[in-house]
Formats: sequence, C-alpha cells, structure tokens
Amino acid sequence: MAEAMMGDTERQIAGGKVLWHFTMSLDGFVAGPDHAMDWMAGTSFRPGLVDEYVETTGAILGGRDGWDAAIDDKRPYGGAWEGPIFVLTHHPEDATPAEGITFLNCDPAEAVRIGLEAAGGKNLEVFSPTIGRRLLELGLIDEIDLHVAPVLLGDGVRLYDNPGGEPIRLHRVGAGDPTSAVNVRYRPTATV
Repeated sequence: MAEAMMGDTERQIAGGKVLWHFTMSLDGFVAGPDHAMDWMAGTSFRPGLVDEYVETTGAILGGRDGWDAAIDDKRPYGGAWEGPIFVLTHHPEDATPAEGITFLNCDPAEAVRIGLEAAGGKNLEVFSPTIGRRLLELGLIDEIDLHVAPVLLGDGVRLYDNPGGEPIRLHRVGAGDPTSAVNVRYRPTATV
C-alpha cells in the first residue's frame, strides 16, 4: 500500500503559502492549445483532495490569457470555492468585469502582496505558468503543487518554459530524500 501512495503528498494545509498549483499532463502541459482544459475530463483525484484546496485557499492569482479562455464556469474547483480572484493584466480597461474578480496592472511581487493580504492567512494559489515562472525567478513561490494526469498532450501551454535559462533545482516536500525522483508508470490505452 505504501508504494501505491508514493507519488501522493501529505494533506494540504493553509499556511499563507504561495502555491503554484496545476494539474499537468505527463509531458508538462497545464493546458491544451488555446488554454483548452477538456483534456482533464475523466481524470480522477484521491478522495478529499479538492476539498482540501477549497478549505486552504484564500485567494487566487491568475493571468489574463487563462481568464479570457476560461469556459462558462470561471470559479475554481467546479464552483465549490468562493473567494477573491486576481487577474494580472497589462490592459485591465478592456477586461470584462465579473463578481469577485479584481484585474491588476502591477508587477508580480505587488500582485502577490495583494493576494496574500486578501487570502487572510490561507494560501494564495497561482494559476498561471507565466506568472508562476516570474514569481519563481523572484523567489516568491513557496511550493509547486502538481497533479500529474495520465495523458500526453503533445501541444499546449507548458508549466515552465525558459529556453536558455539555468535549471531550477527543487526539493520534494514530505518524507524521504528531498532530491529523489518521483517514479510513475502508465500504459497507453486503446484509442476510441
């Protein structure tokens, strides 16, 4: 049983952290072409995982491309989460207003300050690859929280894209060697 849970992490807690949080395809995409998210259909998560994020998230920071591409339901976690959402954009004047959404035109560090203040001691979740990369460069990401879905997209929006940049070394959170690799094993399914 311990091996089956090897890739899972401890229960999420609210600690005023800045979490760069995504479900990601095995090949590193967090959205399909044009920010499509339909590829996640049929992906299951461990029981209670979504509830943990609903309970521990105080605010969300996202980017304009993802906001504009979001389907009808622009509330995270299937609408189960309520709280402030901040969308970082260079052009807030042409954004379509929505309840609970604040469009920010500031530097990413200021957006984090605003988001953490609004989170009220809970976590600020970052739902943008571009903003997350910038915050990582600024040393403002506390944890990267990924759920690897059993799918290869081949195209779309990558979690982290920094051609020519230096590798960013990470330490795994939880018990064991923080530099150990996470092993996953999947089989291709027959296409329908």
